[in-house]
Amino acid sequence: MPGTIAAACRWCRPVLRRLALLALLLPGAGPARSQAPAPIEIKVVGGLASISQYVRYEAPFWTDRVPGLTHGRLRAEIAPFDRSGIRGQEMLQLMRLGVVSFGTVLLSVAASEEPELNGIDLPMLNPDIATLRQTEQLWRPRLEVLLRERYGIRLLAVYTYPAQVMFCRQAFAGLGDLAGRRVRVSSVGQSELIAALGAVPVVTPFAEIVPAIRAGVVECALTGALSGNAIGLHQVTTHVSPVSISWGVSIFGANQRAWNALPEEVRDALRTGLAGLQEEIWRGAEQETADGLACNAGRPDCANGTRGRMTIVEDRPQDQARRRQLLQDTVLPAWVERCGPDCAESWNRIMAPLRGIVAKAD
Repeated sequence: MPGTIAAACRWCRPVLRRLALLALLLPGAGPARSQAPAPIEIKVVGGLASISQYVRYEAPFWTDRVPGLTHGRLRAEIAPFDRSGIRGQEMLQLMRLGVVSFGTVLLSVAASEEPELNGIDLPMLNPDIATLRQTEQLWRPRLEVLLRERYGIRLLAVYTYPAQVMFCRQAFAGLGDLAGRRVRVSSVGQSELIAALGAVPVVTPFAEIVPAIRAGVVECALTGALSGNAIGLHQVTTHVSPVSISWGVSIFGANQRAWNALPEEVRDALRTGLAGLQEEIWRGAEQETADGLACNAGRPDCANGTRGRMTIVEDRPQDQARRRQLLQDTVLPAWVERCGPDCAESWNRIMAPLRGIVAKAD
């Protein structure tokens, strides 16, 4: 009998091995094995190409840091909006429709459709970055509500480009000296301001500023202190003011449906990461503004530009008073006229208590 059992077992062993292998191949059979879910892939529309906000901050954040922040759950592909076949004026509607799920919106450009958005960055409102930070904190809750209710966009970050300052090919001591000059501008608000000074606003693309000055199309230009240096404005102009006319504030947001579709832990990681990115961009804007002025003037502390020999125009008390007068009598009324009584109400509730300037709606 023992011999018979042993022979039978020798016969059944190959069958048992085949049965065990088959069991391992059956779905749900065999030892439990964890399989990580495939990473979620998103496309992001970023800010202006070739500008440090995009090159130094936005692009590295999404391509390099986000996978680590989300433990591999999220991967992003990013492209600047001006190289994506997208007009800046279309971004809000494209995000509302979900055509763009995650994107950066330059508020001065979007203001042609939604003027209230740019209440945060009206010309003459924020002469320095400390004032701009204060304004951003005050306006942000209103931006959140407006974007959510009108466009279904979740506000996730507020960015700023460096200060937009005045370059001129001939000497000027203050704003009053600009009367009669042709000045490059990039927004409706800047155009209204320049016209109020008795100067002639000329909308000119950033890449065409230097050729326009060389050709005499414009005599002055409003643009970034360091970006102006990068394109050679220090070679074709002689004087630059350190006072910010405006900044170029932008928001980063998500289509609400696309945002809700992300796992909660991914949303939490993105919120934390974007808060850090926002702070990096703001510090960078402050540093670039100071560095741009240092480089244009040819000072030893110039770090990231080309040293020029420009004169930095002194910010005199009479110019500070003139800026306030322009904000009160020109910039704010023109904005309310474009924007409507709701904007006047928002201003008077949010900004008037701090600035002491009341907006009047007809």
